[in-house]
Amino acid sequence: MVERLKKIKKINILPRWMIFSLDLAISAFALILAYLLRFNFDLSAVSIDEVLVGIELLTIFNVLVFFVVRTYAGIIRFTSIQDTYRILLVVFLVNFGCLITNLAFERYAGQQLIPYSVILINALASFLFLNSYRIGVKFIYSYLMTVGMSKKNILIYGAGEAGIATKRTFDQDSNAHIQVRAFLDDDPRKSDKVIDGVKIYHTSELKKLIEEYDIAELVIAAFSLPSKAKSDLVDICLDNNIKVLTVPPLSHWINGHFSTKQIQKIKIEDLLDREPIMLYNEIVTDQLKGKRVLVTGAAGSIGSEIVRQLIKYEPALLILNDQAESPLYDLELELQELGFDNYVVCLTDVRNLEATTRMFESYQPQYVYHAAAYKHVPMMEHSPCEAVLTNVMGTKHIADLAVAYQVKRFVMVSTDKAVNPTNVMGTTKRIAEMYVQSLYHQLEKDGQHLVKFITTRFGNVLGSNGSVIPRFKKQIEEGGPVTVTHPDITRFFMTIPEACQLVLEAGSMGNGGEIFVFDMGKSVKIADLAKKMIRLSGFTPGVDIKIKYTGLRPGEKLYEELLNNAENTVNTYHDKILIAKVREVDYAEVKDQVEDLIALAANRADSKILVSKLKTIVPEYVTSNPAYESLISKSKSPVVSIQKAG
Repeated sequence: MVERLKKIKKINILPRWMIFSLDLAISAFALILAYLLRFNFDLSAVSIDEVLVGIELLTIFNVLVFFVVRTYAGIIRFTSIQDTYRILLVVFLVNFGCLITNLAFERYAGQQLIPYSVILINALASFLFLNSYRIGVKFIYSYLMTVGMSKKNILIYGAGEAGIATKRTFDQDSNAHIQVRAFLDDDPRKSDKVIDGVKIYHTSELKKLIEEYDIAELVIAAFSLPSKAKSDLVDICLDNNIKVLTVPPLSHWINGHFSTKQIQKIKIEDLLDREPIMLYNEIVTDQLKGKRVLVTGAAGSIGSEIVRQLIKYEPALLILNDQAESPLYDLELELQELGFDNYVVCLTDVRNLEATTRMFESYQPQYVYHAAAYKHVPMMEHSPCEAVLTNVMGTKHIADLAVAYQVKRFVMVSTDKAVNPTNVMGTTKRIAEMYVQSLYHQLEKDGQHLVKFITTRFGNVLGSNGSVIPRFKKQIEEGGPVTVTHPDITRFFMTIPEACQLVLEAGSMGNGGEIFVFDMGKSVKIADLAKKMIRLSGFTPGVDIKIKYTGLRPGEKLYEELLNNAENTVNTYHDKILIAKVREVDYAEVKDQVEDLIALAANRADSKILVSKLKTIVPEYVTSNPAYESLISKSKSPVVSIQKAG
């Protein structure tokens, strides 16, 4: 078998002159056949001289057009739809040339060179023969390459254009060793129809097809498949040890095609049990186009995606601020590759008031997206001073500068961990929320220039720095075990682009002082997430890859809260963006408390003293860290929901 394949692959590609000659011969044969058809194969009615004149005329036009269109330049065994279009163009030009010549000769010489009916028949026959022999060579070569070889049986979900393109991509790849057994589609109108010799079945018949054809893989070639339906489809496949693949997005296709190498295993990010969120970008465009926009924490996973999203709104200047040198440089290189040059890089720590003041003075930002923060819960439990200095003091610096330099909007990226916090990180973010909210309301009372301070709050983001997804992937690649803190721990998830789009939209709709909460869908059990990731990688949980439960880390919750229920939120015009109702606080009181807290952190006060101060500012803070439990009562203080909602 191997030797046979080697011999077939050694078949020389026909030289161009040979293809050129073959095309000329076929065209001449088509003309002779056209004459025979025109005269019902009555040879006595056919003038040999007239046929020879027709062949000479046709050959002249064929030579000219073949050279211009270069039909001879392709490799016949790799004929594609583009070659068919090219042949159609050639046939049209050649026969149109003959038609014009015939008309001219008839007008000035009084007779025809070729009967018009012969020209029409010749056009049809030429296209048929020139195209058919190429397809025939391609079919024979493909057959010789695959005959007698074992092939994987696959199903393609989606009987639309993407599904058809997927099937033909496999057909053209002689190394794929694939047999497409059936198409699957949810549209009942397509059931029992046939595409390229392959029957279409309704999705409900998946299990029957798996058993009937011994299916090895299912390729999802549908871009509008709802997440729930996709997840159910994947579950059935995983239960039957079938690998699930997905075709690349349309943006990655080249001239309507893609290669089999671009078909990849489906990722856990593709299986979020939520529908895509519809955004209203016109408002964002109106606000940001031609404006100077500052993004703090621009090198982080959230900040960098905000930057990518901002580009399409054509800001006059993007000010990229971060203290992480290498990631910021990587972002700069990415923007250069995208051809976007309306940016400046500010390697500055938001904790450095002098440096951030120079940044505001130099670039005069009109909009601020504040994403700079320390977000790792266990690390902040061990370093509460750092959490306060970055999350609280850093936010205070940027917020105060936003007022001083008359920024139009200040959008703060917060977290679900700020709701009834159980850790230092969440508590510091809640204090940052309190400061910017109270600052806005104080400006409102004083009748000063109003910066619209807006807070956005959401849960975990798939693929972000510190997310469980990258860690699980690495652990699976290393053979396990996959570590999960608790069998019952759950989290809300959304994708990075989705989260950042919502940040931009919520920031554009806010009137000032609101905390926007995103509808994160259903919470996900982390243990189930780990098991599905293991199965998607082709392994069996608990057998090939073990799952190890390590226990909750200091400050970690079993369940996250978003306040996204009717009692604690107010609706907006966007059904996925809500406004949280939280207790109103006095700016003067918060300012004094924040300054005291910052002083303690700056002087490196003992962690227990700092945590006690956090509890004083945020009464609902109930630590789950054993090191601080003696300081803070486990009985939650009531949260009074009296703040007006925008």
